Amino acid sequence: MEGQTAESRGLAEKASPAAAPPSLSSLGAVFILMKSALGAGLLNFPWAFHQAGGLAPAFFVELVSLVFLVSGLLILGYAASVSGQPTYQSVVHWLCGPSVGKLCEACFIINLLMISVAFLRVIGDQLEKLCDFLLPSALPALQPWYVDQRFTLTLLSILVILPLSTPREIGFQKYTSILGTLAACYLTLVIMVQYYFWPQGLVREPHFLQSPSSWTSVFSVFPTICFGFQCHEAAVSIYCSMRNQHLSHWALVSTLSLLACCLIYTLTGAYGFLTFGAGVSADILMSYPGNDVVVIVARVLFAVSIVTVYPIVLFLGRSVLQDFWKRSCCRAPPDPSGLGVRMPLTISWVAATLTMALLLPDLGEVIGIIGGISSFFIFIFPGLCLICAMDIEPLGPGLKCCLELWGVASVLVGTFIFGQSTVAAVLELF
Repeated sequence: MEGQTAESRGLAEKASPAAAPPSLSSLGAVFILMKSALGAGLLNFPWAFHQAGGLAPAFFVELVSLVFLVSGLLILGYAASVSGQPTYQSVVHWLCGPSVGKLCEACFIINLLMISVAFLRVIGDQLEKLCDFLLPSALPALQPWYVDQRFTLTLLSILVILPLSTPREIGFQKYTSILGTLAACYLTLVIMVQYYFWPQGLVREPHFLQSPSSWTSVFSVFPTICFGFQCHEAAVSIYCSMRNQHLSHWALVSTLSLLACCLIYTLTGAYGFLTFGAGVSADILMSYPGNDVVVIVARVLFAVSIVTVYPIVLFLGRSVLQDFWKRSCCRAPPDPSGLGVRMPLTISWVAATLTMALLLPDLGEVIGIIGGISSFFIFIFPGLCLICAMDIEPLGPGLKCCLELWGVASVLVGTFIFGQSTVAAVLELF
């Protein structure tokens, strides 16, 4: 797929808008991809291993998913090189047509908004646990006003999250992504160490499932995996920001990133499940004693990890709004990435998601919906882009047929995951 004709390169040059020269290094791209994937889903993987029926079924589901996850990133890089577009939604719009492009934008906004709200809820919960540890009180109502989650989360959003979300280019996030990745690795290390040393106060739950209760329970793990590995929304922006945009190099960056994420997720899921068995909580940190200093540090660092990934999600959502701004202005519009447009959009995004996070008491049921919508970006839209790209790129009939079949398979798998997760989420609500 790397070899492109002069005609396709010309199309890409015509379609590509004026942009700053790409400056993102390969290592920076690896860390941003990893940090995009290492989000709140890390807390759910031990519970997902339990839902799958044990280690072997969970490993199998994870490996099958990994094939499609890497494939989706490769397809998106290929589609970006063919179309010459700098964002996920513009690539889908250019290759698949306006109707699919508008569907992509709608899914983008809904998914990224809900992810941002979920991230803020996770941060708020960790702040609340930290305040309870630092200022223990028998009566929560008597705690000082400044430890209330509404105040602490609002203050953190204004002083930390908002400044981190204002940069124009995604390449800036490579610095915070390194910190966030190390923080996520610490959580994995804590879970592994706690399993071997078994500190005082940790209640062991020896009961394990010997096999999955049903195939439905195995399939129910796919939305959790989609929610955990969802770095595909950022793939096109990261690819277009890289200095080296050869597809073979992008394949190496994508594969290394997801393999590293898979190792972290697998170790967290396996050791968390082996520690608590059937008694594992949906949030693995909730299974540990609240007064364990090591776990408290893990809470703080994981909150740091989520704080560093929130700006990446906001950047992607803001890019959709900027495209809409550009199309809506009849006459010469101001630069949508300029300070006069970028800052109001950033402030509005943070304010809206913060308000929703403070008003919604529980996002447990929404996680499945987020994972279901993520299947569009991991499976469905990449598959459609691959099918449509075959009408542009002159390839041999055998290779063209194989790629089209793979695109169809990706769309079908994504449709199944979306349908299964949506039905499950609706049934839980009622």
